[in-house]
Amino acid sequence: MLDFFIPAAHAQDAAAPGGGGIAQIIMLVGFVLIFYFLLWRPQSKRAKQHKQLISNLSKGDEIVIGGGLMGRITEVTDDFISMEIAEGTVVNVQKSAVASVLPKGTLKSL
Repeated sequence: MLDFFIPAAHAQDAAAPGGGGIAQIIMLVGFVLIFYFLLWRPQSKRAKQHKQLISNLSKGDEIVIGGGLMGRITEVTDDFISMEIAEGTVVNVQKSAVASVLPKGTLKSL
């Protein structure tokens, strides 16, 4: 009579040993690959391009710094550059602040 109110408990089949561990390893490797291709690799490419841009700066280049200030390079040292932003106005900025190099003649067209 109690069998009607309380269903009988049946044991489940045992899972195959080692099957879950392999799946977890494959998933972990998948996450590492996704992290590498979507985050780490593109960031290192951008850093390498920026480092090359900074090393190729020379006197007379027209540049834009991170804050949006545009000007022409008048002097280049190891860590800093002197940038002329207007006739007779020269500011010193860190090389790492340079965002991009403009094509020659861009400042005259503005």
